Amino acid sequence: MRKENEMYDLILKTAKENENILAVYMNGSRTNNKVKKDIFQDYDIVYVVKETKAFIEDKNWIKIFGEVIVSQEPDKNDKLLGRKIDFTKGYTYLMQFSDGNRIDLHLQPIDSMLKEYGSDKLTVPLLDKKQYLPQIEEASDEDYWVKKPSKEEFFCTCNEFWWVAPYCAKGLWREEILYSNDVLNSYVRIQLLKMLSWKAGIETNFKKSMGKSYKYLNKYIDKELWYQLVETYNLSSVDNTWNSLFKTCDLFNKVALEVSYKLNYSYNTKEAKQSSKFIRDIFELPKNAKNIY
Repeated sequence: MRKENEMYDLILKTAKENENILAVYMNGSRTNNKVKKDIFQDYDIVYVVKETKAFIEDKNWIKIFGEVIVSQEPDKNDKLLGRKIDFTKGYTYLMQFSDGNRIDLHLQPIDSMLKEYGSDKLTVPLLDKKQYLPQIEEASDEDYWVKKPSKEEFFCTCNEFWWVAPYCAKGLWREEILYSNDVLNSYVRIQLLKMLSWKAGIETNFKKSMGKSYKYLNKYIDKELWYQLVETYNLSSVDNTWNSLFKTCDLFNKVALEVSYKLNYSYNTKEAKQSSKFIRDIFELPKNAKNIY
């Protein structure tokens, strides 16, 4: 596997030798000194170019980066699906190489760069041939820190959780496990993870990032809470999903109460109790029931 310095040398050498490339900058985890480096980190690279056409019409130029085992051109795919895409405003090559390295390479004309450069604070300039790149502050993950919720956001998150959780119970009573699991993962769990991130935010003064898909959450909550969260992921059968739903509800209620207390926000405990009871009532409902109550 090529080393980091080899990859940077290749990325910059390619840019220096191509007169159509005016500048190079990088986004992503490699710009964040708070993220531990590992062998799976991508190189999120932007080439600022005079125009994109030449890079799209003849794709042989990307071979210089190495042997590609799988790739994607998301802009081309979007256009194939009928979306209105203007290749002149930018184009992206996602490339996984046979040695394990990966480059996500975005081609960006100057006018697009001037609108977007630095909007992500995790941005680091690598090459600027004629001072095309505006001055920006040192890279920071501040944009990704957990944000303190407003009273309204807290209310809506709690309301969404207790409104949607019974959907999962209805699906389980019908033994529609794929539907129930989708509801639990796509709607119910999202609110739980958000609430847990707010708890972590309170404890870190809202100056930490939980990462994509909350992947760093385990660093900022205690082991017991983490274990309780992990237990909610057992969705391999109807019975297991029932157990996971009950644990999810108990955990959400516990953390929401704590967050509401620490932020001095109101928590609708009546709604939580009534929704929880409704879920339990559905669980105990006979399969031949003609009425819920």
